[in-house]
Amino acid sequence: MGYRETFALYWEEFWDYETPKVVVVKNRTLGIIYRVIQLVIILYFAVYVFIIQKSYQERENAPESSVITKVKGAATSNSSLGRKIWDVAEYVNPPEGRDIFSITVRTITTPLQSLSTCPESDHVPGSKCTSDLDCMVGEMELLGNGMKTGRCVTYHDSIKTCEVYAWCPVENGPSIRDSVLQMAQNFTIFIKNSIHFPRFEFTKGNIQENREPGYLRSCTFDEDTNLYCPIFPLSFIIEKAGETFDNLSKMGGILGVMISWTCDLDKAASECNPHYSFRRLDSTSKSNSSSIGYNFRHAKYNIENGIEYRTLIKVFGIRIDIIVHGEAGKFNIIPTIINLAAALTSVGVGSFLCDWILLTFMNKNEVYSEKKFEEVIKERNALAVNEHQASEQEMRALQPEICKHC
Repeated sequence: MGYRETFALYWEEFWDYETPKVVVVKNRTLGIIYRVIQLVIILYFAVYVFIIQKSYQERENAPESSVITKVKGAATSNSSLGRKIWDVAEYVNPPEGRDIFSITVRTITTPLQSLSTCPESDHVPGSKCTSDLDCMVGEMELLGNGMKTGRCVTYHDSIKTCEVYAWCPVENGPSIRDSVLQMAQNFTIFIKNSIHFPRFEFTKGNIQENREPGYLRSCTFDEDTNLYCPIFPLSFIIEKAGETFDNLSKMGGILGVMISWTCDLDKAASECNPHYSFRRLDSTSKSNSSSIGYNFRHAKYNIENGIEYRTLIKVFGIRIDIIVHGEAGKFNIIPTIINLAAALTSVGVGSFLCDWILLTFMNKNEVYSEKKFEEVIKERNALAVNEHQASEQEMRALQPEICKHC
């Protein structure tokens, strides 16, 4: 055939209508496999996709959130200067009531520092020396406290370190005070949280609005009886995070308070409740002790007789991170139609698998193949060839007549 005949043949096939041929196979084993596959697919979509995952809902998983915190309580500490009373203004940092704050549990104080010369701390790498030659004038160690003067002096006992110009005496020196807040675990933390899902215009908070005024002054959190009283004793948070106050008071630590909101907005708003969980966030691995705990430093300055002094305070604290996340869902026709279409399409997987078994592993697979597929295109090609041959014969018959007129 020429190009024109081939093109005409394909052009004619383009307008053909194709419909699947149904072949009923009387085979109980194959029938059981087919129904089991269908049942599994239907159960998967009915139970997991629609009931558990609720795929008929439109979802939003990034709520807008606000957190306000307040800490209440007082504590005492003992030091060489006697007993000290700690209130909220001293042990909470920062004081603004944000979603991340720390509570002081221990302090190491280096009092009455002034700018002068003194021995460097032996805890600083590269500070130890045996002679003045080991101390280069003007050199500053990265982890040091000041600038070397070039002298090697006695730090304490037989240990010598380089002399530095710094705030003296340096931290970790002989003039320090160690204080532990004995009653810090009795502090209470008030956590006010509200969330808003803008897609559904839904807002809710973790404080019940229809309770009597002043009920927050006398209640504490209980997941079963006082879910909407967000007042947590510090000891409760430490216990739920799997820690003890004694461990945290030594080096400090970071605790996370996770508030999770999972809201099915097809139900009443009262069914949308906060869920609280607690865990320690900083590393507790003994092999990486440098990352354990939480501490920071600050100083208090004063001037006496024209000389500036400061008190350096190293604070070990329990840092509290309030982490809020949530998800809301509500019925929507679009995801419902999409998942229904996916379910109906997936049911056809059973037919595909059974056809593969039928045509590959069954004893009479050749017979089944002949029944299932008919190569009608061969008949079409044969018809086209016959028509082409008939037209050639007509041309040969007309050729003598044409030649008579030549």
